[in-house]
Amino acid sequence: MSDSDERKGGQLKVTERAQTGGPGPHNQMVGQKANTFGPSAKRLIARMRPERSKALAVVGLTVLSVGLSAVGPRVLGHATDLIFGGFVSAKLPAGITKAEAIAGLRAKGQDKVADMLSSMDIVPGQGVDFDAVAQILLVVLAIYLFSSLLSWLAGYLLNDVVQAMIRRMRGDIEDKVHRLPLDYFDRQPRGELLSRVTNDIDNISQSLQQTMSQLLTSVLTIISVLAMMIWISPLLALVAVLSVPVSMFVAALVMKRSQGRFIQQWRSTGRLNSHVEEAFSGHTLVKVFGRQEESEHAFARENQALFEASFGAQFVSGLIMPIMMFVGNLNYVVVAVIGALRVSSGALSLGEVQAFIQYTRQFTQPLSQVASMANLLQSGVASAERVFELLDAPEESLDPSDEGAVVSRGRGEVRFDHVRFSYDPNRPLITDLSLVAEPGHTVAIVGPTGAGKTTLVNLVMRFYELDGGQITLDGVDISQMPRAQLRGQTGMVLQDTWLFEGSIRDNIAYGDPNATDEQILAAAQATFVDRFVHSLPEGYDTRLDEEGSNLSAGERQLITIARAFLSDPALLILDEATSAVDTRTELLLQHAMAALRTDRTSFVIAHRLSTIRDADLILVMEEGSIVEQGNHETLLAAEGAYARLYQSQFTAPIS
Repeated sequence: MSDSDERKGGQLKVTERAQTGGPGPHNQMVGQKANTFGPSAKRLIARMRPERSKALAVVGLTVLSVGLSAVGPRVLGHATDLIFGGFVSAKLPAGITKAEAIAGLRAKGQDKVADMLSSMDIVPGQGVDFDAVAQILLVVLAIYLFSSLLSWLAGYLLNDVVQAMIRRMRGDIEDKVHRLPLDYFDRQPRGELLSRVTNDIDNISQSLQQTMSQLLTSVLTIISVLAMMIWISPLLALVAVLSVPVSMFVAALVMKRSQGRFIQQWRSTGRLNSHVEEAFSGHTLVKVFGRQEESEHAFARENQALFEASFGAQFVSGLIMPIMMFVGNLNYVVVAVIGALRVSSGALSLGEVQAFIQYTRQFTQPLSQVASMANLLQSGVASAERVFELLDAPEESLDPSDEGAVVSRGRGEVRFDHVRFSYDPNRPLITDLSLVAEPGHTVAIVGPTGAGKTTLVNLVMRFYELDGGQITLDGVDISQMPRAQLRGQTGMVLQDTWLFEGSIRDNIAYGDPNATDEQILAAAQATFVDRFVHSLPEGYDTRLDEEGSNLSAGERQLITIARAFLSDPALLILDEATSAVDTRTELLLQHAMAALRTDRTSFVIAHRLSTIRDADLILVMEEGSIVEQGNHETLLAAEGAYARLYQSQFTAPIS
């Protein structure tokens, strides 16, 4: 098995690990410590700043909608007073005044009824004024209809605000991924990274969509309803407000306990996704080595951990709603009792108490809604923290300015000058390496696993930065070249072929998006792709899946070689490009690579020494150092490390 890099979907995966001088254990997680709720929530809201005009419109529409809803019960209470007053006045003798009716009741010892009538607008002997009641009901209907319309408009604009923010966040993450250094992906399991980019972003979107409008409406409702309650009765308002500190204390206590559980829930989701991605991508190996049971146990363990974390988070946050409802019902009972006493004393009318009870429900309901939204808010902010950890991860060093950079294809001279590099400062890998790859020459790199062969070409591509020394391409220090320009002059063919879902033509054209059909065909013919394409029903338009399963391994590799050929690089890197194919296919690939190496500098990493006999320069590496260099004949004659490697491959074992 060779040391190889594979580029998949814009991400790089390095298979060279601790034993090979790689960058450390792959299961190390990044950003284990969670941030606090407040700063993360503020940062999330701050990302909506570009839509602040629409956000202000949402606030304005919501204020009007809530204000109208708050006025409705007060107007409806007047209709209640008209109806109740009409029934009472119908039972009084006609032709007398209200004062005479009250005096008569007091003379009979009915002081409480007299007190109640004193606060009512009645005409003795006159029944219910249904016309006035109908007019009030129509006004109430218009108020609620207009309030609903404004609420719908606010929700529509809020949806636009949230989705625009999520779209920018996805774009920021995509840009961030391309700015991250390769060692970030070495430490971060791909399933965990994908979970942050997909699951966490979706969770943020859903949480904001479901909570922001309701949260704003609830807060404004509390303010407007409180104002109306104070207007009706300061005493009853004081009684209603006494429940707020209790509610807030309960909500804060539960939210504090649930925050950590939601963080754990989404971390468990990331670990489960990582395991699933690993098991699916390595499904064949799991079957071959009979590790299904172990894989199932690992899945069951991670699935159980996710279940426990999710259950704990939902259970704790779910306690808020029942507790808030209990507090609200107690408050409702107290207000109803005190209100009835105030009506009997004539301090309030029945309509005012009825409106106040409605306001009490409107007052406690948003408090309960805010509490019930706590689990969504906690979950959304927990996901936001994980996304922010990715966005805050250290990036690659900045590229120098493009000014003065050579854009045209160079000669391809590569020079290593006292290069030092290590993945781990405590474990030196390359300590003092110097070599020159002449333009147009083929440089083969051989050596045991872990010698640093793949590391050498990774340094040429600036996947990692040097600890010391320098590497130059055509006399220019690559650290002073923009990475895009450096890699634009470099072509890579890896052991693991990477094809995307599309036609064979599209996969070849990936090397040069501006290539014409004639150039694509020429590249295919030069690399022997054209020989097997004509046997396919749809030729170059044959669709491939992302694994290229409808082609053989050799055919897939020929397509990757044609892709590199089309890009016409000054520098070519072949990393064990023939190790996974049979000998006959290898000969065909060697002819294709010979055409590809023509007139360009090539680095060939090889374990099969038969493939590099014609190399202009062979470097033998051990433990990050070049122990031998020369061509095939001189190295065999030296009877050193290369000769031992060669003999181990071509000398038959003694039986």
